[in-house]
Amino acid sequence: MYELLKRLALAILRVPPEPEDPMGAVDTLVVFRASPNFFKYRLLVWIIKTVLGALGYVLVFGLILVEMLGKIKKSGSAPLLILLALAAIMLFAYAVHVFASYVVLRLDYEMRWYKVSDRSLRIREGVLQVREITMTFANIQNISVTQGPIQRIFGIADLKVETAGGGGARPAKDDKSQGTFSDHTAFFRGVDNVEEIKTLMLERLKKYRDSGLGDTDEPLAPEQTRCDSSVTATLEAIRDEAVALRTAAENLGSTTELTSA
Repeated sequence: MYELLKRLALAILRVPPEPEDPMGAVDTLVVFRASPNFFKYRLLVWIIKTVLGALGYVLVFGLILVEMLGKIKKSGSAPLLILLALAAIMLFAYAVHVFASYVVLRLDYEMRWYKVSDRSLRIREGVLQVREITMTFANIQNISVTQGPIQRIFGIADLKVETAGGGGARPAKDDKSQGTFSDHTAFFRGVDNVEEIKTLMLERLKKYRDSGLGDTDEPLAPEQTRCDSSVTATLEAIRDEAVALRTAAENLGSTTELTSA
């Protein structure tokens, strides 16, 4: 039943099942996913909110019902039946809302992707509002770990990745318990192997910078070699023309001086 609802929801929301791989060598790609404990953590928060919402609904409706009963004592049973019918409709609507919010919560957990290659990373999260960000190691400036007290209980943490310009950017609003998401800040949220991810990121960042900005050990393709040779030949021709023009100008200047003399 859930798988059918999942396929239907993803089709309606037009959420791709998996993001494209980030730039880099295919054999270096590593895919991380959020921990099952992350879902349990989010589920606990959802249950607390749902129970509080249900209690608030019962309290408010109970007060309304008591007030209405006081006014319809002499009016017969028809208004009471209408009120009960309205309560049943509201209860059904609330149940649908609870079920839909649970499906979204689970999809939000399952559709989180953290992909890391030797040159860049790509993170995608969200279902109702899909947020995807790609960062290259050339722009990454800081990698840090954040972990709240409840996260420690569940054995999960968030890895925060920041790029240049992050200090002046205004982050998009997000769940306060999970930090913010912007063009210069991304999170590996709810992972239970945060040290493994951090070590991998630092190693690849160091390797990328040691190899030079954007330099790789891969040989140039024949098309690139021919292109470089063509550019070199053109620059040499321009240089020769400039030298010839300068020589002609100097000769013309010498001839003018002799004529004047």
